[in-house]
Amino acid sequence: MKPTILEVKNLVEEIYPEVVQFRRKIHQNPELSNKEFATTEFIISILKENNIEYKQITETGVVGIIGNGDNCIALRADIDALPIKEETNLPFASQNQGIMHACGHDLHVAMLLGSAIILKKYENHLRGTIKLIFQPSEELIPGGALKMIKAGVLNNPRPKYILGQHIYPELNTGEIAVAPGPIMAAADELYWNLYGKGSHAAQPHLGSDPLTVAAHLIIHLQTMLNKNKNPFSPAVLSVTSVIGGKATNVFPEFAAMQGTLRTFDEGLRSKLHKLIENNSRQLASLFDVKCDVEVRKGFPALINNPELVDKFKNISAQLLGSDKVHSFEPKMWAEDFAYFAREVPSVFWFLGVKNALDNEVVPLHNSKLNPDEQSMKTGVLTMVNSALELL
Repeated sequence: MKPTILEVKNLVEEIYPEVVQFRRKIHQNPELSNKEFATTEFIISILKENNIEYKQITETGVVGIIGNGDNCIALRADIDALPIKEETNLPFASQNQGIMHACGHDLHVAMLLGSAIILKKYENHLRGTIKLIFQPSEELIPGGALKMIKAGVLNNPRPKYILGQHIYPELNTGEIAVAPGPIMAAADELYWNLYGKGSHAAQPHLGSDPLTVAAHLIIHLQTMLNKNKNPFSPAVLSVTSVIGGKATNVFPEFAAMQGTLRTFDEGLRSKLHKLIENNSRQLASLFDVKCDVEVRKGFPALINNPELVDKFKNISAQLLGSDKVHSFEPKMWAEDFAYFAREVPSVFWFLGVKNALDNEVVPLHNSKLNPDEQSMKTGVLTMVNSALELL
């Protein structure tokens, strides 16, 4: 018999201290993308301890398996950290210099482990299989999701749905937010190398200045974007780094730029790739500067399945109360869960982690990020109950 909501809530309260310890252990020992060896070992140790079957299908990717049969739901958590120096002063702060769980993946792993422990208790009552996907390298292109898919994580059995969640510092603990359709953008990395001819700053006519090209490019790219997209189609093209020159009286021979392109529209994405490459080279040539452009294609847009979102919202409203389930405003962030959503109907929601007494919102990827650990009760509860209902 399927457990009642009250039974699940009681189990969440019972294992919450253990989930907190999972989170703190992982937070204290963060590892960068594709180097999550100790994190993976820890995940496997907890799965073994709870007699949960598992497979290590990539170097640092693990899938746990509860139940059996072709009817299957998958739950996913990302496990990697960021190259950020932690400044929280927490007693369990990062022990790995210059590396921090500043995007909440430590909570994601802890909540999925907690969900696994609860679901294992009801294994004999499950109407199929639940896959627990612990995915590496969400923070680094091309992303661990794609690697795990190629390694067969979606096979034998193939999930009918995949569920994922992400902490959201702007939303109060105990609340979640979700929306159908595109919720996060396709994201590409942009790189420019500008090769000019160095000269004395007092004799600009004897050289060709790459910094002038960089300045013109920054302005041109914004105009190019605005004039080539439908005003109702969101897109962002941001130049975030310009490097060149070391002296006050010398034009450098070389300058470099970096940036990002974000959009929900694949057609517009492809069009802008070509325009960025062609226009950058043409503009540079006007100043007798050679321009090499690289558009490094990143994750696709994350698109939530509308029918599944409706089901999830109804399930969550009964669980948490309709006043705790909000509509999510799509963001130009990027998330490689998008690759799973391309393969299988998926829902990806956002978990409030803001203590209601906190006045300041500390955003993701910030060195002072300190999510409210009480939020993990809501995360585990939502994940477990959704899996049981949708299975």
